[in-house]
Amino acid sequence: MGDTTGVRKITKGDRRTIFGWVMYDWANSVYQLTIASAIFPIYYNQVTRHNDDFTVDFFGLEAINTVLYSWAIAGAYLLFALFSPLLSSMADYTGRRKAFMKFFTWLGAISCGMLFFFTGDHVEFGIIFFALATLGYGGSLVFYNSFLPLIAESKDQDRISARGYSLGYLGGVVLLVINLTVILFPNLFGITSPTMPARIAFLTVFLWWIGFSQITFLRLPKYTLPQRHHRDRVLTKGYLELAKVFRVVIKSRQMTIYLLGFFFITMGLLTVMFMAATYGEKQLGLSEEILISTILLIQLVGMAGAYLFAWLSGKTSNLKALLISVFCWILICLGAWFITDAIGFMIVAFFVGLVMGGSQSLARSTYSKMIPKTNDHTSFFSFYDVTEKLAIVAGTFAFGAIEAITGSMRNSVLGIVVFFVIGFGLLAVLISGERRRLQER
Repeated sequence: MGDTTGVRKITKGDRRTIFGWVMYDWANSVYQLTIASAIFPIYYNQVTRHNDDFTVDFFGLEAINTVLYSWAIAGAYLLFALFSPLLSSMADYTGRRKAFMKFFTWLGAISCGMLFFFTGDHVEFGIIFFALATLGYGGSLVFYNSFLPLIAESKDQDRISARGYSLGYLGGVVLLVINLTVILFPNLFGITSPTMPARIAFLTVFLWWIGFSQITFLRLPKYTLPQRHHRDRVLTKGYLELAKVFRVVIKSRQMTIYLLGFFFITMGLLTVMFMAATYGEKQLGLSEEILISTILLIQLVGMAGAYLFAWLSGKTSNLKALLISVFCWILICLGAWFITDAIGFMIVAFFVGLVMGGSQSLARSTYSKMIPKTNDHTSFFSFYDVTEKLAIVAGTFAFGAIEAITGSMRNSVLGIVVFFVIGFGLLAVLISGERRRLQER
């Protein structure tokens, strides 16, 4: 096993350790809401256009500002998908999960703070630090998630995970409301610069993320016992585990069809999440105040939506409830293509919030029920996470590519409709196959 000096034995169920773990959700979720979803996309659009000219210079290459933005997301998540198996393997091999988690936390938080200095003059500066913030966020979650089975009994993991999710939701909303207050009433704070409220918001994400994550780092163990065997190869173990899961998936028609459907659904769903504010600002010309308020609406309605689809799955089945949610997504995106004003945008946003939480929770729980009981769940969920990240890459890249080719973000929305239609078709095939098997019994 090697030197284990300084390794603290972890007691599962320790309240102090679990509280430290769930507080990381409270700490890092401000990135997802303030940087990825609400304030930064709007600010980026505003400072990178000149009247009706949306073209920017990126290291000598001309690009449409929103195309560059969507491709920055794709690039960050591609790196994450490629290297997360390696990082997970290294964490298992060395036992230094917390050190890796700290590195990505600091990378993400400092990058958010650096966005304070982005004024639109140098697009490269803003895009690079936004991409690094995204990478830091995703990278830290790899190690954060890997602590859960070490600190909690399996029977308690769902409850503790949900507790962390709830805290993250609350923390993200609290900071966004604070920042929205500064944006709406800058005079109360003596702010006269039109860009300063948003830039201060980026700084608050840095302070919030770093500040509250210290509770996590104080309470999680410095080392965890390395889970390795003498034949393990740290550089390839994670990839070999994914390959093993892939072979199991390919042999199962049900899992193959489901994961293909999940891939296309995620392409649509998470692209909507990342690009909604950008679409509202650029295509519809909505104000910053309306857009941020709408993002808050999505968050608040999302809680009710998650319960609604949980109830629906109990009345029908996971797959049928998920199929209904995807059909709703098709209608929502078609509606988004037609809207032209703030009222239409907020109506669409209401239904996005209603469906988004339920879709994501149903997708994960449906997959968990398909995993063979004799296999390692961790490896199967690692495969699921990589599939999800590759879907984000494909979705955001396609969104930008369609706009670059056609010159309109509305056409990109139609592209999202196609993703959902394909996902709907694959789920329908799966449900039809299950119905046929039941009839043959």
